[in-house]
Amino acid sequence: MTSVILMAALQLAAAPDQMDQFEQAFRRSASTGRPLVLLLGAKWCPGCVVMKNDVLPKVAKAGGLDDVEFAYIDIDRNRSLAAKLSKAKTIPQLIRYHRTPKGWKYNLLSGAHKVAEVSSFIKTGSIRPLPEKPVEQTKQPIRNVYYRTPKKIVQNQNKQLVNQ
Repeated sequence: MTSVILMAALQLAAAPDQMDQFEQAFRRSASTGRPLVLLLGAKWCPGCVVMKNDVLPKVAKAGGLDDVEFAYIDIDRNRSLAAKLSKAKTIPQLIRYHRTPKGWKYNLLSGAHKVAEVSSFIKTGSIRPLPEKPVEQTKQPIRNVYYRTPKKIVQNQNKQLVNQ
Protein backbone atom coordinates (compact mmCIF):
# COMPACT_ATOMS: atom_id res chain seq x y z
CA MET A 1 0.00 0.00 0.00
CA THR A 2 2.80 2.39 0.89
CA SER A 3 4.53 1.77 -2.44
CA VAL A 4 1.28 2.66 -4.25
CA ILE A 5 1.11 5.94 -2.33
CA LEU A 6 4.75 6.72 -3.14
CA MET A 7 4.22 6.02 -6.84
CA ALA A 8 0.99 8.04 -6.91
CA ALA A 9 2.77 10.92 -5.22
CA LEU A 10 5.35 10.88 -8.02
CA GLN A 11 2.62 11.42 -10.58
CA LEU A 12 0.97 14.39 -8.84
CA ALA A 13 1.44 17.95 -9.97
CA ALA A 14 3.69 19.82 -7.57
CA ALA A 15 6.12 22.68 -7.49
CA PRO A 16 8.68 21.67 -10.13
CA ASP A 17 11.83 22.05 -8.04
CA GLN A 18 10.54 20.14 -5.01
CA MET A 19 8.75 17.57 -7.15
CA ASP A 20 12.00 16.94 -9.02
CA GLN A 21 13.89 16.70 -5.73
CA PHE A 22 11.34 14.21 -4.33
CA GLU A 23 11.23 12.17 -7.55
CA GLN A 24 15.02 11.94 -7.80
CA ALA A 25 15.36 10.98 -4.13
CA PHE A 26 12.65 8.32 -4.49
CA ARG A 27 14.22 6.82 -7.61
CA ARG A 28 17.70 6.76 -6.03
CA SER A 29 16.26 5.14 -2.91
CA ALA A 30 14.42 2.51 -4.97
CA SER A 31 17.53 1.67 -7.00
CA THR A 32 20.11 1.71 -4.18
CA GLY A 33 17.99 0.36 -1.33
CA ARG A 34 18.91 3.31 0.87
CA PRO A 35 16.12 4.70 3.07
CA LEU A 36 14.16 7.72 1.82
CA VAL A 37 13.80 10.50 4.39
CA LEU A 38 11.27 13.28 3.81
CA LEU A 39 10.74 16.46 5.81
CA LEU A 40 7.25 17.91 5.42
CA GLY A 41 7.01 21.47 6.66
CA ALA A 42 6.05 25.09 5.96
CA LYS A 43 7.72 28.51 6.11
CA TRP A 44 5.21 29.80 8.68
CA CYS A 45 5.81 26.90 11.11
CA PRO A 46 8.52 27.69 13.73
CA GLY A 47 9.28 24.01 14.39
CA CYS A 48 9.61 23.35 10.66
CA VAL A 49 12.02 26.26 10.23
CA VAL A 50 14.15 24.97 13.14
CA MET A 51 14.20 21.45 11.71
CA LYS A 52 15.04 22.60 8.18
CA ASN A 53 17.51 25.40 8.92
CA ASP A 54 19.14 24.32 12.19
CA VAL A 55 18.69 20.65 13.10
CA LEU A 56 19.04 18.93 9.71
CA PRO A 57 22.12 20.92 8.62
CA LYS A 58 23.83 19.81 11.86
CA VAL A 59 22.77 16.21 11.21
CA ALA A 60 24.11 16.46 7.64
CA LYS A 61 27.40 18.01 8.80
CA ALA A 62 27.88 15.04 11.16
CA GLY A 63 27.28 12.63 8.26
CA GLY A 64 23.77 11.64 9.34
CA LEU A 65 22.31 12.05 5.85
CA ASP A 66 25.11 10.20 4.04
CA ASP A 67 23.35 6.82 4.00
CA VAL A 68 19.85 8.04 3.07
CA GLU A 69 18.13 9.90 0.27
CA PHE A 70 16.59 13.16 1.53
CA ALA A 71 13.95 15.56 0.21
CA TYR A 72 12.09 18.54 1.68
CA ILE A 73 8.41 19.08 0.84
CA ASP A 74 6.78 22.47 1.52
CA ILE A 75 3.16 21.63 2.31
CA ASP A 76 1.92 25.01 1.05
CA ARG A 77 3.66 24.77 -2.33
CA ASN A 78 2.88 21.06 -2.78
CA ARG A 79 -0.48 20.46 -1.13
CA SER A 80 -1.46 17.38 -3.12
CA LEU A 81 1.94 15.72 -2.76
CA ALA A 82 2.07 16.53 0.97
CA ALA A 83 -1.47 15.19 1.45
CA LYS A 84 -0.47 11.86 -0.12
CA LEU A 85 2.73 11.55 1.92
CA SER A 86 1.55 12.97 5.24
CA LYS A 87 1.19 10.48 8.10
CA ALA A 88 -0.03 12.89 10.82
CA LYS A 89 -2.02 16.08 11.23
CA THR A 90 0.89 18.09 12.65
CA ILE A 91 4.08 19.48 11.16
CA PRO A 92 7.00 19.19 10.92
CA GLN A 93 6.96 15.54 9.94
CA LEU A 94 10.11 13.58 9.33
CA ILE A 95 9.17 10.38 7.51
CA ARG A 96 11.67 7.57 6.96
CA TYR A 97 10.71 5.07 4.28
CA HIS A 98 12.66 1.85 3.96
CA ARG A 99 12.23 -1.08 1.64
CA THR A 100 11.56 -4.54 3.03
CA PRO A 101 10.88 -7.84 1.26
CA LYS A 102 7.17 -7.11 1.79
CA GLY A 103 7.32 -3.58 0.35
CA TRP A 104 7.89 -0.05 1.61
CA LYS A 105 7.51 0.60 5.34
CA TYR A 106 7.76 3.92 7.14
CA ASN A 107 8.57 5.46 10.50
CA LEU A 108 7.29 8.88 11.56
CA LEU A 109 8.83 11.57 13.74
CA SER A 110 6.39 14.42 14.26
CA GLY A 111 7.32 17.79 15.73
CA ALA A 112 10.65 19.53 16.25
CA HIS A 113 13.33 17.41 17.92
CA LYS A 114 16.95 17.64 19.06
CA VAL A 115 19.85 16.84 16.76
CA ALA A 116 20.65 13.56 18.56
CA GLU A 117 17.05 12.36 18.31
CA VAL A 118 16.82 13.22 14.61
CA SER A 119 20.16 11.52 13.91
CA SER A 120 19.04 8.39 15.69
CA PHE A 121 15.68 8.44 13.88
CA ILE A 122 17.29 8.78 10.46
CA LYS A 123 19.74 5.98 11.20
CA THR A 124 17.38 3.49 12.88
CA GLY A 125 13.78 4.68 12.51
CA SER A 126 13.61 5.32 16.27
CA ILE A 127 14.72 8.16 18.54
CA ARG A 128 16.09 5.62 21.01
CA PRO A 129 19.85 5.23 20.55
CA LEU A 130 21.22 1.82 19.67
CA PRO A 131 22.98 0.01 22.51
CA GLU A 132 26.76 0.11 22.24
CA LYS A 133 27.07 -3.61 23.01
CA PRO A 134 24.61 -6.33 22.06
CA VAL A 135 22.25 -7.13 24.90
CA GLU A 136 23.08 -10.53 26.35
CA GLN A 137 20.21 -12.96 26.68
CA THR A 138 19.37 -14.11 30.15
CA LYS A 139 19.25 -17.79 30.99
CA GLN A 140 15.94 -17.39 32.80
CA PRO A 141 12.95 -17.08 30.45
CA ILE A 142 10.76 -14.03 30.71
CA ARG A 143 7.54 -15.18 32.32
CA ASN A 144 5.24 -12.24 31.71
CA VAL A 145 5.60 -9.55 29.07
CA TYR A 146 3.32 -6.54 29.19
CA TYR A 147 2.31 -4.51 26.18
CA ARG A 148 0.81 -1.08 26.86
CA THR A 149 -2.11 -0.18 24.65
CA PRO A 150 -4.14 3.02 24.83
CA LYS A 151 -7.05 1.36 26.64
CA LYS A 152 -5.58 -1.51 28.60
CA ILE A 153 -2.53 -3.56 29.42
CA VAL A 154 -2.49 -6.94 27.76
CA GLN A 155 -0.57 -9.67 29.50
CA ASN A 156 1.18 -11.99 27.10
CA GLN A 157 2.08 -15.33 28.59
CA ASN A 158 4.33 -17.08 26.14
CA LYS A 159 3.67 -20.78 26.73
CA GLN A 160 6.82 -21.77 24.84
CA LEU A 161 9.00 -20.00 27.41
CA VAL A 162 6.98 -20.74 30.52
CA ASN A 163 6.44 -24.26 31.80
CA GLN A 164 3.17 -24.30 33.63
